[in-house]
Amino acid sequence: MHDNHRFKSGFISIIGRPNVGKSTFLNRVIGQKIAIMSDKPQTTRNKIQGVLTREKSQMVFIDTPGIHKPKHKLGEFMVKVSKNTLREVDLIMFMVNAEEKIGKGDEFIMELLSETNTPVFLVINKIDKIHPDELLEIIDAYREKMDFAEIIPISALEGNNVERLLETIENYLPEGPQYYPSDQVTDHPERFIISELIREKVLHLTREEIPHSVAVVIDKIRRDEKNENLIHVNATIMVERDSQKGIIIGKGGSLLKEVGTQARKDIEMLLGSKVYLELWVKVQKDWRNKITYLRDFGYREDEY
Repeated sequence: MHDNHRFKSGFISIIGRPNVGKSTFLNRVIGQKIAIMSDKPQTTRNKIQGVLTREKSQMVFIDTPGIHKPKHKLGEFMVKVSKNTLREVDLIMFMVNAEEKIGKGDEFIMELLSETNTPVFLVINKIDKIHPDELLEIIDAYREKMDFAEIIPISALEGNNVERLLETIENYLPEGPQYYPSDQVTDHPERFIISELIREKVLHLTREEIPHSVAVVIDKIRRDEKNENLIHVNATIMVERDSQKGIIIGKGGSLLKEVGTQARKDIEMLLGSKVYLELWVKVQKDWRNKITYLRDFGYREDEY
């Protein structure tokens, strides 16, 4: 159906009621806990929830906020935003939970979806929780309501059939460029805010001694495997000279420790979670002139 030799890329909207397993799916395919901040309700911006770069393709998964019955004006606005997104993406994954009957929310989503020309996959998740015989009934129930491009049952938790889903998505994607670097998996605006919070503390605590040529790179944000309420943040403070590195670390590491303590409190407020913050200081001569570094440091012109 498609020429397999050319690189393909595209945007995929995952929609479905809460509790259908969207985060579990994303965390499985992207391989780290990226749906980390998703419990804060999104307002307008469509959030890139995950970028999966494979040998022959790049899939950018987008969370489409607010596809549900509008209860008030904001709701209507959200549905409008969502409808526009549905036109712009290359593929829509409508995810449902095999354990739940078709509800009003699902019917409303299908009404919206039937108005779009974008291919819609019905992805039935949590099939590990039901008897295989029940699957056919579920498929039939949805098929009666709407014509889907593909119907793919999966278990995001166990991984059943997930690879087949990804291969099928690949078949549908148009040829295109790699939009994001291979190691970028998400575009959390939180990253930018966190780096600014740390930077602000550095400038405040060092007073005049450190020029504004200090950048903070967020190396990692991840939820603790054992403790859901703890988030690990690793960050590097970039300076241009060794003398500046010494100032920021302070006697016996005292200043860096204070930066960490103050920044941690703010980050905990921002994320609504306990935070374990690790800070390093690194000298990178003349980093401001190296535009590639700037991109790595999260100063992306188009994003902020």
